[in-house]
Amino acid sequence: MRTLQPVQVIAVTSGKGGVGKTSTSVNLAVAMAQMDRKVILLDGDLGLANIDVMLGLQPTRNLSHVLEGQCSLEDTLIEGPAGIMVVPASSGKRNMAELSAAEHAGLVRAFSDLRTPLDTLIVDTAAGIADSVITFSQAAQEVIVVVTNDPQSLTDAYALIKVLSRDYEVRRIQVLSNQTHTPAEGREIFENLRRVAERFLDVMLVHLGTVPHDEWLRRAVRRQRSVVDAYPSSPSARAYQEVSKRIIAWGTPSGARGNLEFFVERLIAGANNAGAAA
Repeated sequence: MRTLQPVQVIAVTSGKGGVGKTSTSVNLAVAMAQMDRKVILLDGDLGLANIDVMLGLQPTRNLSHVLEGQCSLEDTLIEGPAGIMVVPASSGKRNMAELSAAEHAGLVRAFSDLRTPLDTLIVDTAAGIADSVITFSQAAQEVIVVVTNDPQSLTDAYALIKVLSRDYEVRRIQVLSNQTHTPAEGREIFENLRRVAERFLDVMLVHLGTVPHDEWLRRAVRRQRSVVDAYPSSPSARAYQEVSKRIIAWGTPSGARGNLEFFVERLIAGANNAGAAA
């Protein structure tokens, strides 16, 4: 049987809502798919899911059906723009927002059963420091924290980074400055966060890029489309395309870290194959 290749797994999160986290997840997924990557986008905001709405999709099954034993994870996949595959969650179900740590871990492990060819999994988490955010972030190889030039956004982003680094040993976090008016503003947002984090926390912050405030993105949202698909020459679309190129350049992980991870069996198999080849 053909060995499935390791998967690049990225959690996109934020300290507070309203900073463009889900829009970032959607646009990165579509932009990477346009660059011939096979991408799955997981709606990890389990109780307030909205990726299907943002993309005008109408799923018949979602993660709540998986947890209830009504279908497999593969059965929930629905195709979106540029060929991305979306794993939808439910919206307005309180029990989905209150899953136990074991149930969150079970969702992570369920991805090991996927046989779908895949290069990248993007997990759009909820905002804040809920259990699901922590589990999905810890189980990814890279974490992107989306921030804006708003004091509350920065304060809450710092609180999230503090929990991930101090309590869960996430030592590297990518920061994406969003809704900025100039590139300099984006860099300033990052530097403000970096100075405080590196003074008090054992964590390395990396500035992934800046996405400008853009009316074309708002128009795309109203049309239930990603801006990289609807208006590919717009400022925000070009920014997402550049960020996507950087993410692709990271490549895939070379081995498992020894804790809960998405697709951990593929990571172990990939490391074993590399060792055998050497």
